[in-house]
Amino acid sequence: MKKTIRNLFAEAMSHNPFRRNIIALGLTVTSLMPAYALAAENSSVWPMPAELPAAPAGQNTATYPMPRLDWVARVKANNERAHSVASSVQLIFDGDSITDGWQGTGGKAIWDARYGKLNAFDFGISGDRTQHVLWRLAQGQADGMHPKLIAIMIGTNNLGSNTPEQIAEGVQAVVAEYRKRCPEAVILLQAIFPRGPEATNPARAKIKEINSIISKLDDGKNVIYIDFSDKFLNADGTLPPEVMPDFLHPNAKGYEIWADAIQPVIDKYFPQK
Repeated sequence: MKKTIRNLFAEAMSHNPFRRNIIALGLTVTSLMPAYALAAENSSVWPMPAELPAAPAGQNTATYPMPRLDWVARVKANNERAHSVASSVQLIFDGDSITDGWQGTGGKAIWDARYGKLNAFDFGISGDRTQHVLWRLAQGQADGMHPKLIAIMIGTNNLGSNTPEQIAEGVQAVVAEYRKRCPEAVILLQAIFPRGPEATNPARAKIKEINSIISKLDDGKNVIYIDFSDKFLNADGTLPPEVMPDFLHPNAKGYEIWADAIQPVIDKYFPQK
């Protein structure tokens, strides 16, 4: 597969610019494949493209066929920003839109108050699954960083395409990759948050099974597992819209609950002076 793509790319170099963009797009899409699958098949993970496909100069971008490359562009921008402050980062958060929301209207004020002074960096990106975090790590997002603590919550976006066992394996892979790249850091592995308004929502059972498996990663030293799902729920197991209006993403009240739940761990590694 790798040889075929490279041959196609070499052939495309002698053709028109449009075809070069299409081949570059193929390489970009390939680079988004799950890192573990690519590693097993090709012994390496496809790298971040040096340049992303773009419309030719002077071309009306509204009429030039292009894929959405925002995710790759954001990973690239995040990495550049992270590397510019790498030596000072002491606390990392990583995950999907729920973690990304620390930088939004719901979580930003709490983030600034609780973690801004701790030299924290948020790598969370909306829509990400376990394989996407693995790819981001493979592109060196944590290079040069020596954080004390890494807070991870990932897997809810895998629910529609993977079994609980597969998702748990993906979470384990993310933890292992962070341990390899930041060996001095402690991993704060957070249970996947509950979703759906009712306790009988099918996603709840899958999440419970995943959390049960990944809880075993807690070794009391390098990996700390924490599950505070019940703090979001009513006594009957329903998820109140006053905490998660869409029954998935926390609002300001939800982020405050989250921050309060992990504060004892934060205080342990960042004692107040």
